[in-house]
Amino acid sequence: MVSMLNFFHWVFLCSLLLASSVSSKHNGNTANDLVEIINKNRTASKIPQLYNSPGLGCIALQYARVCTGNCSSNSTIKCQPSEDDFTEVFAPNCGVELPTFGTISGYLLGCHQGYLEPSEAFVNVLVRDKKTLSSLRNRTHTEVGVGIIKAHKHKGPYIWCVLFSNSQTNTSFVLDDLGQGIKQTKGCYSGTNSTCNEGQKNTRKLYDVILTVLLYLIVFQHFSF
Repeated sequence: MVSMLNFFHWVFLCSLLLASSVSSKHNGNTANDLVEIINKNRTASKIPQLYNSPGLGCIALQYARVCTGNCSSNSTIKCQPSEDDFTEVFAPNCGVELPTFGTISGYLLGCHQGYLEPSEAFVNVLVRDKKTLSSLRNRTHTEVGVGIIKAHKHKGPYIWCVLFSNSQTNTSFVLDDLGQGIKQTKGCYSGTNSTCNEGQKNTRKLYDVILTVLLYLIVFQHFSF
């Protein structure tokens, strides 16, 4: 009877661990997490939240993509595409309807040689001084978009780009095809439910390996003869 209870106890524990693994695969993308952190920082300072614009997020991803070769070994970056790039390259790549292309009122750009969680990227990469904090808390901003990309398939650096706009929400940076736009194959951007194509995979794989080993040890320890 005791051994049977022990059996069901460990089956229940394993089920909880597996459920944790499955649910963690549907947490969304880190670009949305970063938008949430930005809005919490603004509301903590009694500044209105920003609309999470998928079109602006995709533009931010394009910005980050062209800057992948500009991250130095000490994780500093200087990169500023031309104004024409935004309307002639970034918008068509995303499927943003050109008549709805709004005004970009500010940006944050940062990089790091290794992957960082959203909270770490926010503090250590994007908002590191009074100038960037001032840009974040600008009261004229109405919407925000975040793009994240990894420079190389098997290694960093990682680039984070945050774009702000003071245009009218819901009517600017509109994606064609009923808001779907053009699917992006690298990186991720905010305003969508799609998971990141880069960045989180290595962390996810490591977690899965650890979970598998843990489950094996539990079963081996309690049911070996």
